[in-house]
Amino acid sequence: MASPNSYKLSCSIPGHEMDVRGLAAAIFPDGAFMSVSRDRTGRVWVPNSRGFTEMHCMTGHENFVSCVCIIAPSDTYPRGLIATGGNDHNICVFTLDQPQPLFTLKGHKNTVCALSSGKFGTLLSGSWDTTAKVWLNEKCMMTLQGHTAAVWAVVILPEQGLMLSGSADKTIKLWKAGRCEKTFTGHEDCVRGLAVVSDLEFFSCSNDATIRRWLVTGECVQVYYSHTNYIYSLAVFPNGQGFVSTGEDRTLRIWKQGDCQQTIRLPAQSVWCCCILPNGDIAVGASDGLIRVFTEVEDRMASPQDLQAFEDELSKTTIDPKTGDLGDIKMEDLPGREHLEEPGNRDGQTRLIKEGQNVEAYQWSVGKVIGKLLYAEYDFVFTIDINEGGPSMKLPYNVTDDPWLTAHNFLQKNELSPMFLDQVANFIIENTKGHTLGAAAPSAADPFTGSGRYIPGAADNRAGFGADPFTGTGRYIPGSGTPTGAPVGVADPFTGEGAYSSAASRQTSTNIYFPKTDSVTFEQANATQIMAKLKELNGGAPGEYRLSEEVLESLEKLLVSVCNPCASEQPTTEQISLLWKTSHWPEDIVFPVLDILRLAVRHPQVNDSLCGGDADDGVALCNHLLSLMKPQGRPANQMLALRILCNCFSGWRGRSLLLAQREAVLSHAADLCSVCNKNIHIALATLVLNYAGSLHGQPDLEAKAQCLSVASAALESVQDKEAVFRLLVALGTTVASDQTAQDLAKSLGVMSQIAKYTSVTDPAKVGECCQLVLKELQ
Repeated sequence: MASPNSYKLSCSIPGHEMDVRGLAAAIFPDGAFMSVSRDRTGRVWVPNSRGFTEMHCMTGHENFVSCVCIIAPSDTYPRGLIATGGNDHNICVFTLDQPQPLFTLKGHKNTVCALSSGKFGTLLSGSWDTTAKVWLNEKCMMTLQGHTAAVWAVVILPEQGLMLSGSADKTIKLWKAGRCEKTFTGHEDCVRGLAVVSDLEFFSCSNDATIRRWLVTGECVQVYYSHTNYIYSLAVFPNGQGFVSTGEDRTLRIWKQGDCQQTIRLPAQSVWCCCILPNGDIAVGASDGLIRVFTEVEDRMASPQDLQAFEDELSKTTIDPKTGDLGDIKMEDLPGREHLEEPGNRDGQTRLIKEGQNVEAYQWSVGKVIGKLLYAEYDFVFTIDINEGGPSMKLPYNVTDDPWLTAHNFLQKNELSPMFLDQVANFIIENTKGHTLGAAAPSAADPFTGSGRYIPGAADNRAGFGADPFTGTGRYIPGSGTPTGAPVGVADPFTGEGAYSSAASRQTSTNIYFPKTDSVTFEQANATQIMAKLKELNGGAPGEYRLSEEVLESLEKLLVSVCNPCASEQPTTEQISLLWKTSHWPEDIVFPVLDILRLAVRHPQVNDSLCGGDADDGVALCNHLLSLMKPQGRPANQMLALRILCNCFSGWRGRSLLLAQREAVLSHAADLCSVCNKNIHIALATLVLNYAGSLHGQPDLEAKAQCLSVASAALESVQDKEAVFRLLVALGTTVASDQTAQDLAKSLGVMSQIAKYTSVTDPAKVGECCQLVLKELQ
């Protein structure tokens, strides 16, 4: 038997006509794997006595195919599914025995270059359009936005709800329930690959020729050096004790115990991908269109004749650097190493230096040389003129490089338009004829003033609705006080001082909690105290904001009319206009005006006017409230802005407005999860609940996915039991009678996240509701 370190060729598998860009080990048939290529096909390979044979060829993409993954078996598809992503912006999903797609997923706006599958049929995709998307049951459930360049790599971690994305912006992002939880920095160039080690660790590889091992908590625990060029792919051995990598340096490298223990060179320009087969063998795909399998088991090694043929082929592709060309640069004219002592002219300046018979490129930072650039010995250095009359740019190139990738990186580094990609790549190909390897690749404190200091909820520790009375001497404590006039009882657990007790007469498991489709609003207030505070603050307001007695009287009439359903006077257009104008007071004094606005938007006439009398008016209201909700803002304003949004749901125009602005509103609201304020958390939970109720029975799965995401994110930090209860009702309302939403909730780890609330008995409604949500998800 061969030693554990010694992998040798087992077989070479022809079939693809162009670069093999992706590989994935299959679940069925036993020992099989899948490949995808720039020839627009995917192929299923099954083992035989001499290696592998093609089971069938899959077609369906209109351009080259760049990635593949296996979706785990389900009751519907007991053999699993195959997903492929392509340059046509689409994802095709196949069964194992049909050459045409079962269905096609559309939504990305550029090449889909990475795929990963998770539990319950979840699929994660990464694209050159800078986004990652979460798919389930043929629908896009979430779009993960945050990267500023192409998303080259994605992976779903074993812990439900955790996902990773790697990007050309040099960062890795950790996503939980659709929200970015952490950004990992350290790589100095594009992140090209990701691979899971365990629940807590993962690998990344990059164009900076390094591999990094990370903890999901954010620490980089090890950096691996050995590759001399871009690293494209990684695969981890099943025991987690080693891994393999491939890259632009034409090698497969096998890593054990933190070291590169074996390097296998291949006769191809780019080794794009690798995967580890169930028997421990390694399959790699390269730019020559071949798949090669390597094994450490002697019985599966190729014959001596085939091994020798492989070595002979490898020797023929070794290039003599002396045959290289420097384009229009004459080597004898280049400066020597003595010029490294001279200061650079600008940050990032690159100079070509003659070193013997080679040319090396060095880069300067703040006038000082910071080292030789990676891949510093070039076969060609071209001068590229993009802008007529503008400065020319140098494009170093080795004949072992992919001209399309070189062109792409050159344009990105110099911030040039992608429209020049074909022009630059074809220039490289035309000027390196006779020196290329293989076929060229196609395109590829409270704000209160005076005597009162704002302490949220200080006067009341009950987990209630958070009523808004003033408490004497003009001291206003948002979230304190006792709600009045609200109906109580088992029929509505949202009312009655925020505490719901299970009635003795109710012994059944009847679900009285969800789905809850009527809106929950914040009703309580003391109009006298609100006006007292407004007048007090107006006395100290800057001159340009100070209100006249006439304006104050108009606002008071408006407040009385919206607080008294039996009022004879209705809000006037002038009063509504004055309220809107005054809501733009300075942020340190605006809170009593916001409280009037909170109460006013419940009135049909005010709701119609501010939320949709004119489309621009509604958007302006949303944008103003969102500006008050920024995380660094004032807690009173944040809470009141959330409550205003909740109360907008009381009218159909307000509901329509907030559904149209849902993505921005929920995104801003979710940013307040980390604010330590129970009244903000209750308002946030109520907003999510109102969205869930408005979406119940609707087919908008992406909107429901955002509700699930925000509710899940909030449950990570919210402690107040009333807020937790409302989030549980929001979850229950979102998944009730919706199998796709249930599957997504399970894939996001919602069941394990909320299980701890099943034992809560104070208040009982939390435990009862949680058990009902879990029952819905089982």
